[in-house]
Amino acid sequence: MEVPLLLNDFLRRAAKLYPNKEAIVDGDLRMTYRDYQERCNQLGHALLSLGVRKGDRVCILSPNSHYFLESYYGVTQIGAILVPLNYRLVAADHEYIINHAGVKVVLVDYDYTHVIDDIRPNLKTVEHFIVADPRTPKQTPAGWVDWDALVGQQPKGPTPPVEQDENDVTSINYTSGTTARPKGVMLTHRNVYINAYNFIAHLRVRHEDRELWTLPMFHANGWGGPFAITAMGATHVVLRAVVGADIFRLIQDENITFACMAPAVLNTILTFPDRDKYTITTRPRFVVAGAPPPAAFIERLENELGWEFIQIYGLTETSPILTVSTPDYHNPDGRNYQRRARAGVEAIGVEIQVLDDSGNPVPKDDRTIGEVCARSNVVLKGYWEQPEETNKAIYDGYFHTGDLATWDEFGNINIVDRKKDVIISGGENISSAEVEDALYKHPAVLECAVVGVPSEKWGETPRALVVLRPGMTATEEEIIAFCREHLAHFKCPTGVDFVESLPRTATGKLQKFLIRERYWAGKERRVN
Repeated sequence: MEVPLLLNDFLRRAAKLYPNKEAIVDGDLRMTYRDYQERCNQLGHALLSLGVRKGDRVCILSPNSHYFLESYYGVTQIGAILVPLNYRLVAADHEYIINHAGVKVVLVDYDYTHVIDDIRPNLKTVEHFIVADPRTPKQTPAGWVDWDALVGQQPKGPTPPVEQDENDVTSINYTSGTTARPKGVMLTHRNVYINAYNFIAHLRVRHEDRELWTLPMFHANGWGGPFAITAMGATHVVLRAVVGADIFRLIQDENITFACMAPAVLNTILTFPDRDKYTITTRPRFVVAGAPPPAAFIERLENELGWEFIQIYGLTETSPILTVSTPDYHNPDGRNYQRRARAGVEAIGVEIQVLDDSGNPVPKDDRTIGEVCARSNVVLKGYWEQPEETNKAIYDGYFHTGDLATWDEFGNINIVDRKKDVIISGGENISSAEVEDALYKHPAVLECAVVGVPSEKWGETPRALVVLRPGMTATEEEIIAFCREHLAHFKCPTGVDFVESLPRTATGKLQKFLIRERYWAGKERRVN
C-alpha cells in the first residue's frame, strides 16, 4: 500500500488522539487541538467561499501568532499554496513577491495592513484582503475583511476532499534576495513531511514538549515547527517579538522545553541582565542555525544556565535540515565546543558531499575547501517560475548550496564561506550585491564593496567600503541613513569606511577576500 505523505496528516492525528491537549498558547488565548483543527477547517471553508481552489496562492504577512499557525493547515488542506512573507522586508519586496507568486488572497496582521495598502494599486492578482486582529474592539481598516468574522461563519467540520499528491507544492518560501530578486522556493508535501521526521528524530521532539516560538514563523517554515511539534501533539507557545523579559517569563511560566532560534536570540538570552529573577525548572533544548555562535556561547548556555545546545545547518531550499551537530560517538561528553559549533554531520536520508570545481569530493582532511552539495527528499522541487535558476542549483544529481566548507574524517562539515558573498546576519541572508546597488544610488559614491564583519550579537553584519567621487563628501551617518531609505533596515551597513581604492585583480574583479581579511584577522569566519 502506498499512501501519499500529506502534511495535514499531522494535525489530523493530533486532534484525533489529543483533542483536549493544549495545542497553542498565544498571550491570553489557549487553544486545544480540537480548537486548532476546527479553526483550520473554518479557514479552509472561508477560502473556498472566496473562490480559492487547488493550486491558488495565499500569502500571509504577520509576526508569530496563532493565525499564522492556522494558515499552515487551513490553506493547504484545500490544496492551495501558502506563501509566507518576511515582515522585515520593505514594501517594494512584498509587491514583487506577491505579484511574482500570483497571490489571490492576502492574510495580514493588523500591524501591517498599511504596508499592503501602500502597494495595493500595484497588486495585479490579489482579490481578497483579510486582516488578523485579535484586539477588542476590532479596528478593521476600510477595504479589509476581519479574519475572525470571516471564519466564524463557517462550518467546523472538514473541508470537502481534494485530490492531492505528496509531490504537490505546499508552500513557496521566498529567499531573502541573494540575487537581484528573491527566488520562490517550492516545497512539496513530501519535502516538508520528511523534514518533520528529521526534526522529530534529531531534535528529539516528544509529546511532552512545549516549544517557544522565538524563530519567525515565515522562516523556512519555521524549521518544520508547525509540522513536527503538531505531529507529536506537543504545545506551541507563541512569542510575537524577541524581548528578553518575555522569553524568560514564558520559559518560567509555560515550562518551555524546546526552542529554535537565530544566534542573535541566543545572545539576547545570554546577555539578559535580569535572568536570575526567574525560576526555570525545565532544561530547554535550544536549536540554533544561521551564522554559528562562538563556541563560548555554547559553553555558557550549558554550564551557566544548565540548558542544552544543538546546532543545525540547512537552507530554505532544503526544507531546511541538512546536518546536525550534537554530542555523538566522536564527542560523547559534548565538551568539544568547537566541534559542537560546526554544521555537523548529515541528517537521516541526506547524502552530503563536499565537491571541488570538477565535481569530485575534496579530501576529508578538515583543510581542503569545496562546495557543500546534497541529495535528499528534502531538496526543493524548484524555483517558482524560474526554471533557469533551478537548473543552476540542481545538476549532476545534487543540489549545490553555494556554501564552501571543509570536512573531517567523520564527515563533520565546517562551513567556511559563501560562493556568492552572502552575509548572514541574525539568521537572515543579506546579498552584498543588493546593498552595493543601493549605495551606488548615492551621488557621492564612486565605488563600493560590502562584506560581512564580525558581530557578537548578530554573527556578522554588513560593512561598506566606499570610494567617494572627486570633490564630493559624505559621512558614515549620511551613507547609512541613505541606505535605510532604500533597503530593509536589517540589510543596511552598520559601519562605513572611506577608502582611496578597492583591491582588484589585473582584470578588474573585486577581491573581497582581501577586504574580509582586514576584519576577520585572528577570527574564524564560519557562515551557515
